[in-house]
Amino acid sequence: MICGALYSTTAEVKEKEKGKEEVVEPNRIWSEKCSKSDIVISQGATEALPNGIPTYTVEIMNVCISGCDISAIHLTCGWFSSARLVNPRVFKRLRFDDCLVNEGKPLVNGRTLSFQYANTFRYPLSVSSLSC
Repeated sequence: MICGALYSTTAEVKEKEKGKEEVVEPNRIWSEKCSKSDIVISQGATEALPNGIPTYTVEIMNVCISGCDISAIHLTCGWFSSARLVNPRVFKRLRFDDCLVNEGKPLVNGRTLSFQYANTFRYPLSVSSLSC
């Protein structure tokens, strides 16, 4: 299923009085957009590393009701860092407060990505942008 708005393929041209033409925007037939709320992020504490640094498991889920695959998922993440290696294909900080999920590739509807990180505190993570 393709997300976004579906429009009729051609614009209609309407004749106005005195021979002037007016282009009428295509009619919206059907609309199923995704939103930030279609990505659910949960994280919880897990067993600490042997040196005592707390670890956290993060799950990022696509719960789009209309069946959308969502790509280019960016999260607010502060100065995210981890004492445990996080696979950059799954989650990567690009710059301050901008982390990319799944290398920007689509997260298929109903799928969950997960990873663990280790730090002395839990990072608040939230969706900043995405593409339907």
